[in-house]
Amino acid sequence: MLVNMNELLHKAKNEGYAIPATNIDNEHNLRAAIAAAENRKSPIILNVTPTANPDIEYFGRIAQDLAIRSPMKICVNLDHGKTFSDCIHGLRAGFTNIMIDRSQLPFDENVKEVKAFVAIAHSVGVTVEAELGHVGLGDKYEHDGYNALTQVEEAIRFVKETQVDALAVAIGTAHGVYKGKPEIRFELLHTLRDALSIPLVLHGGSGTGDENLARCAREGINKINLSNDLKRAAIENLVSKDLSGNEVYNLYLLLAEGFKNKIEHYIDLFDCSGK
Repeated sequence: MLVNMNELLHKAKNEGYAIPATNIDNEHNLRAAIAAAENRKSPIILNVTPTANPDIEYFGRIAQDLAIRSPMKICVNLDHGKTFSDCIHGLRAGFTNIMIDRSQLPFDENVKEVKAFVAIAHSVGVTVEAELGHVGLGDKYEHDGYNALTQVEEAIRFVKETQVDALAVAIGTAHGVYKGKPEIRFELLHTLRDALSIPLVLHGGSGTGDENLARCAREGINKINLSNDLKRAAIENLVSKDLSGNEVYNLYLLLAEGFKNKIEHYIDLFDCSGK
């Protein structure tokens, strides 16, 4: 069942859990993600990035079609649309949520560009996620002297002026592989949760650790993005198997199996099973 993100995240916010947002880039891990959701009776968000999927409109139609066929509620999300063109292609491809990423721009420019796109997306029933602050790479949270963590007063103003549906916040996670120990600012998360009426999103979930992620899901985060951990789980499942002889033909099935099993782990961890 294809839905926009509001249909998933408002329930998660009201009931205190998070939904995995899993990066997909081919039909095998797309089907694996949906199978994980169906096995756990869980909603799921499918993240598609323009860089991983150069023909975003074609792949979007595949994802949309498979989501429609599933009995689970599924949102197909364009992740990190960094240009206006990326975001419009996401709309044309049938994505039901667009994550417009202007987080590296000065605050007022971020507001201006997100607000303009929200008006377009809302006119066709598509929800919008934006990012304020900037999720780091490794353990980097400073950018040219600017504190990259989300500032509460800025977040209040940003949500009011843009009318965005969900906000990705920077509270200490990082994209890619960590270069140090994750330090999640839970007090900042609590303040943002209490100050804002919309659901909050955590980017850079991989490598953050089960304890941290479970706590984030309980204490105010409603969407958690996952990519690196899922790909590593797929590879680990593959190399653990005997691929001698004709077993090599199970290559893609084994990758998908590892991907699916890791998603099911996170569905349970985030208390999303049965939701």
